Amino acid sequence: MESQDFNFEQNDVFDQRFIERENVKRHKLKPSIEKLYRCDVCEKTFVHSGNLKRHMLTHTGEIPHRCNVCEKTFFQSRNLKRHMLTHTEEKPHRCDVCKKRFACGGDLKTHMLTHTKEKTPRCDVSEIGFTASSVLKTHMLIHTEEKPHRCDVCEKRFSHSSNLKRHMLTHTKRKPHRCVICDKRFNDISNLKTHMLIHTKEKPHRCDVCEKRFNHSSNLKRHMLTHTKRKPHRCVICDKRFNDISNLKTHMLIHTKEKPHRCDVCEKRFNHSSNLKRHMLTHTKEKPHRCDVCDKTFTRYGNLKRHMLIHIKNKPHRCDVCDKTFTRHGNLKRHMLIHTVKQ
Repeated sequence: MESQDFNFEQNDVFDQRFIERENVKRHKLKPSIEKLYRCDVCEKTFVHSGNLKRHMLTHTGEIPHRCNVCEKTFFQSRNLKRHMLTHTEEKPHRCDVCKKRFACGGDLKTHMLTHTKEKTPRCDVSEIGFTASSVLKTHMLIHTEEKPHRCDVCEKRFSHSSNLKRHMLTHTKRKPHRCVICDKRFNDISNLKTHMLIHTKEKPHRCDVCEKRFNHSSNLKRHMLTHTKRKPHRCVICDKRFNDISNLKTHMLIHTKEKPHRCDVCEKRFNHSSNLKRHMLTHTKEKPHRCDVCDKTFTRYGNLKRHMLIHIKNKPHRCDVCDKTFTRHGNLKRHMLIHTVKQ
């Protein structure tokens, strides 16, 4: 097949532009060429062999790209390059409006939305801005509660096709993605990536307002609502309002008394998946949260945080009567009984 130079303006397959000529060639293959490369593990198919090779790493658990400074490992070389900027403190991406600099191009794109609010697709209900109208359309399904994608096995419905795909793995019981550190397995690669942040303690998502960092973008989005003080989601029974739809859904279980999450070991039921996860630790005896100072382990992250106060000698809870300080709020409450008895 003869090589051919592509002119961006003559690319009539899609009205889409690319920076590199190779990307244009690969993009033009997509409408017409079958996905020839198939994963032997999960049968997912790919157009290019390179994509298949990268995908296979999710099954083998191999993380080939290692940082020479801190020995942190990455699945893809581009993630390693971004990480290296944290050591050099280099910020090559600059905002043309306010001159603020960023280490990652993605952070700059997100920042630019603060300057172009009037052009950002925005939800009329929650007033959250989005990078593209297609993302806004998906978001609107939260408010309309429309769920067009249905599981053929159990008829459960989903607002997005990707959620349906992940759900289908629950019927096959297959968990092809394995954590190389603790051997825990996942049916979805995104869940594995989120899990890996527990081991790496990486928090790549940063709030531009208070600079608090999060290990997942969804946590950052929920956090941002604390700055707007808006609570667009209302309970129709008791009128209590929430800044996040998931919190409203959890709250509704109080009224319905529904407990959809069941323990496979003892069949105890819970109203929230997080409560079930914590409960499961009682069966596995696993204590995933470790103190970096004394190596003591805990089943809950909240218990670890309270324990850390012992090492840092921080006593944030102060008695308003005698100024005595305590590491835990519960200890302060018990102490306050001394003053109430005296009165």
